[in-house]
Amino acid sequence: MGERTATIHRKTSETDITMRLDLDGQGRAQVETGIGFFDHMLNSFARHGFFDLDLKAEGDLYVDCHHTIEDTGIVLGEAIKAAVGDKKGIRRFGSFILPMDDVLVLAAMDLSGRPYLGYDVSLSSERVGDFDTEMVREFFYAISYSAGMNLHIKLLSGENNHHIIEGIFKAFAKALDEAVGMDPRIHDVLSTKGAL
Repeated sequence: MGERTATIHRKTSETDITMRLDLDGQGRAQVETGIGFFDHMLNSFARHGFFDLDLKAEGDLYVDCHHTIEDTGIVLGEAIKAAVGDKKGIRRFGSFILPMDDVLVLAAMDLSGRPYLGYDVSLSSERVGDFDTEMVREFFYAISYSAGMNLHIKLLSGENNHHIIEGIFKAFAKALDEAVGMDPRIHDVLSTKGAL
């Protein structure tokens, strides 16, 4: 198996983002977005998925956090798609139910090439730190569409907004780690169509 890494650079009038992702890493992260809580979530994503993630994002934070978070999702989705390559030998499906204190959250995905986001999460606060909580959905929507991923996220129980969001990022990481994992029984792609 070759290296499953990708380096993506995206520059717009609103953001300038460079990311390197290694799907077969050790959970090391070097993340700078200018949004403290978002950095914490991305570090958790890398650590719990065993992905190595280097990310430098500069955005128009004087406006708000929207463009930086959304565009980081686009870049992460592109990096996942590029790093996974032709999808030969991967499990394709991944799911995880993650407990975090009062919270129980489900993340499930199919790296089918067909984008879709099912998001069933209620948050009671508009912000956690300098992070707008409505951006959780926008971030994962951006990932699902740029990666070509069918992604479902569901809050099963819990009330603490910090725990809910962190649980989502960790559950997503664990599900992705499973989906991109190699299975020696799969010699081509896991599809009756012969293509993903």
